[in-house]
Amino acid sequence: MVKSISLLGSTGSIGTQTLDCARQYNIDVASLSANRDYKKLAEQIIEFEPELACICQSEYLEPLKALLPANCPTEIVTGQEGMIKCATVSKADICVTAVVGASGIRPTYAAILAGKRIGLANKETLVAAGSFIMEAARLHNTEIIPVDSEHSAIFQCLMGENTKDISKLVLTASGGPFRGFTKEQLNNVTLEQALKHPNWSMGSKITIDSASMMNKGFEVIEAGHLFGVSVDDIEVLVHPQSIVHSMVKFTDGSIKAQLGVPDMHIPIQLALTYPDRMPTVSDYPDLTKGPLTFEHPDLDTFRCLDLAFKCYREGGTSCAILNAANEIAVSAFLHKEITFVGIPQVIEAALEHIPSVELTNLDTVETADRQAREYSARYIKEHF
Repeated sequence: MVKSISLLGSTGSIGTQTLDCARQYNIDVASLSANRDYKKLAEQIIEFEPELACICQSEYLEPLKALLPANCPTEIVTGQEGMIKCATVSKADICVTAVVGASGIRPTYAAILAGKRIGLANKETLVAAGSFIMEAARLHNTEIIPVDSEHSAIFQCLMGENTKDISKLVLTASGGPFRGFTKEQLNNVTLEQALKHPNWSMGSKITIDSASMMNKGFEVIEAGHLFGVSVDDIEVLVHPQSIVHSMVKFTDGSIKAQLGVPDMHIPIQLALTYPDRMPTVSDYPDLTKGPLTFEHPDLDTFRCLDLAFKCYREGGTSCAILNAANEIAVSAFLHKEITFVGIPQVIEAALEHIPSVELTNLDTVETADRQAREYSARYIKEHF
């Protein structure tokens, strides 16, 4: 079990649950970072007394300091450089990257270079820069332990197995609030409906991604990079009960699955305690309550998932474009500037307009990211 952690995105859903695990297992918190929630960050600093803390938006620096006691020993930093400093603090054994968005890529890369174990909850790191990040992890002998419930499930199913025996990775999806909807029905869904996930409690951005099934598309791309398989070796099944978190099919006809209640504390604590398993407050799922069902996703209706498969197959910077365009589109939907079906429309337009190039370094990723954001914002203004 790790002794000390750095936590990027400490005020979000994954971040606060990571701190729950730190309390439960008496793990030291070496650093914390938050984007703009300075009030919650101040509470965390006072409780955990980290060596370092970052409030990424510099305009919240003074309000944060005003909430801290005069003798607070924590050094306060800002911006992406501050987040990188938090990610690489020498005391930490593991860097848990729980920030949302492409801003998590460079700090995660810096932590890899510093030889930290990575507890990966930032999807964008592997979606936008997967091949580059995984090669860096290989060169620096860095462990990447997935925190997403689906990838943690696959990670667990592969413990003790030879990856050459994999036939298929099967990612399960709840289907979100619009499972079974037709394309016509999606035309009329509201923001309030999209934010009501049937099984999981998450932040607003990832909840919308779940409703559009882009979240599952991102997980397809992540799984490919994490476990070294092609897009043809990954399938998605809709599993409304969210009890089977994912499965692995093996060449001998066997299938291994990981089951658990929908509680992110379980994969988080495994990332922190691996290779050990520790007692948890989470209960076991009651398998007598009803059947566990599975169905194929409707790629024609949920176009975001289909776009993710296509981008992973294409490679290059297409996944970075996909991710950036989705961030802009989801933000616009959250601000009621576009409709729900406008999300894949914006993404598809960006993918058609911006050429994908070979992914050679993080500058290449960031260029594609910037181009996609700028184009998507213009497209929204012109078409909605």
